Amino acid sequence: MDSKLGLIKHSFNSRYSQWVREALGELPHNFTITDPSIPGHPIVFASRNLLKMLGYSQEEVIGQNGNMFQGPKTNRRTVMEIREAIRQERGIQVNLVNYRKDGTPFWMLFHMSPVFGKEDGRVIHFVAVQVPITRKQRRNGGASLSEDASGLNEIMFGSCRQEVDTNSVLELGRVLSLDSATNVLDIEETCEASDFERRRAANAFNDILSVLTHYSESTGRLVCGKRCSVPGVGYIGSSLNISLGRIKQSFVLIDPHLPGLPIVYASDAFLKLTGYDRHEILGLNFAVLNGADTDTSSLQQIKESIQTEQACTVRILSYRKDQSSFWNCLHLSPVRNATGKIAYFVGVQIDEECKNTDRHGLSPEMRQLSTVGAVKVAVRSSSMAAGSSKS
Repeated sequence: MDSKLGLIKHSFNSRYSQWVREALGELPHNFTITDPSIPGHPIVFASRNLLKMLGYSQEEVIGQNGNMFQGPKTNRRTVMEIREAIRQERGIQVNLVNYRKDGTPFWMLFHMSPVFGKEDGRVIHFVAVQVPITRKQRRNGGASLSEDASGLNEIMFGSCRQEVDTNSVLELGRVLSLDSATNVLDIEETCEASDFERRRAANAFNDILSVLTHYSESTGRLVCGKRCSVPGVGYIGSSLNISLGRIKQSFVLIDPHLPGLPIVYASDAFLKLTGYDRHEILGLNFAVLNGADTDTSSLQQIKESIQTEQACTVRILSYRKDQSSFWNCLHLSPVRNATGKIAYFVGVQIDEECKNTDRHGLSPEMRQLSTVGAVKVAVRSSSMAAGSSKS
């Protein structure tokens, strides 16, 4: 858990200046920010208003998946639509039943949009805004609330201005519908968000994106609301990123279709082994690990492996970021997509000093082959899903 919390902290610290959390905390919206690159796609930020509305503390929410707010009345088909939007790295607006900590359900408009890194077009975060849906409630006998109350509801919730405080509007709505003995929220009914609520959700996302953009400028690692196409730099989709994040071995993916054969994915174990941060290694050629005493014959063997689209295993002297060297037992293998075409090359590294049988009894060679197999399954599954969504 400590390592996961470290990744969550790094999710913000590596991208934005130190004041971003304070600035986000000042926003009046109900929202979470999640990081799809961390296993489990956890919440890395939750707004104060959201926590107050749902009855949770920061400690209870940070590190959890957003499905913690769902319950038995949450529509499974709608949840699948959200998951598909995450996989396709696009925005979505849906009406959804969520649950407070005390177990009470409520209808809300769920507005989710990705935030992209400007330098490489990767999805950095997903922002999920939750706007409670206000609707006219009926008495048990089917009669609506009094015309005066419903008319005032219509005024407050149908045409209220931006400057009206959100909490006061919601509080007034609760007062107007206060008749607990006869007024029951029928969660079974489908509830549609109004145009005002949809605009409110979209405006909230724009406010949040503005803060993230501003506080990414000082680090030089800008974010934006739309993917920017950067020549020569590939990116890995969220679903594949999540699948690859479950593989604990040190490895990288290389895209042979881009100029310079750049690294497009680096595992956490690889970063730990080499000392690089992810943003420092992505887009670079694997030769970044070479140094003065790296054997040229091994480099030629790697080059031929890529040209002939064949696997190879070499023992090569590699260099970390701090220029300390280690003997790298490298296994390189092509990875094909669902159509049989080569999508990537995977390079699996094992430090020779740590070349011992692991706790599961697997030899280093078997660990490498197992990693290659897991990567192939992830890539093939991702390309199959992408193909089916286009058909």
